[in-house]
Amino acid sequence: MAPSDSESLLERAYLDAVERVDDMDETRARILDAAYEQFCRMGIRRSTVEDVARRAGVSRITVYRRFATKDVLVEHVVRREFRRYFDQFLIDIEQAGTAADRVVLGFVSSLRAIRSNPLIGGLIAAEPDLLVPSMISDGGRTLATVRQFVAGQLRSEQRAGNVSSDLDTDLVAELMVRVSTSFLATPSHIIDLDDDEQLAAVARQFLVPMLEATRSSD
Repeated sequence: MAPSDSESLLERAYLDAVERVDDMDETRARILDAAYEQFCRMGIRRSTVEDVARRAGVSRITVYRRFATKDVLVEHVVRREFRRYFDQFLIDIEQAGTAADRVVLGFVSSLRAIRSNPLIGGLIAAEPDLLVPSMISDGGRTLATVRQFVAGQLRSEQRAGNVSSDLDTDLVAELMVRVSTSFLATPSHIIDLDDDEQLAAVARQFLVPMLEATRSSD
């Protein structure tokens, strides 16, 4: 599932969300929809390109004309789901009234969105060796992408005067993302990841105080 060039899968999804990229190819969209349904029902390993083509109502050649290999098809399906995650994240945090509330809501909604997604959550639970390594063993590109996204949100809070101008946004974003990623990659025996109230309490106790951090002096 590794992308073919220097960009990570999440980098592409992030750029798609920020740039509002839309795919107008109806056949391509139908194939992606069929692949999503097929992978959710049967898993990636047990699914073939032929299965996807049959579910989409197109020929196998039509699928290969748009996606050269099964790995490329899988990459694009997963990338689209992460794009939807970024889109939803931006919608969710708009509901919060303060920077602290946005941190809490962002933490809770991101874990909920990824874990409850039939494809992404299913892969993490049932086929973690297909997805988790691409999230944590890609030379740090995936973490860097999400950190960039979160840091951008924190800088928006700075410009609005909601957090200190001395806040080291990159460092705080890095720590927040690593906490979130650890919960996704490794199940917790202490914190119930399905309990939004418990997750919110964790965020308020440990993540919100990071907004008070200041840059270290040189």
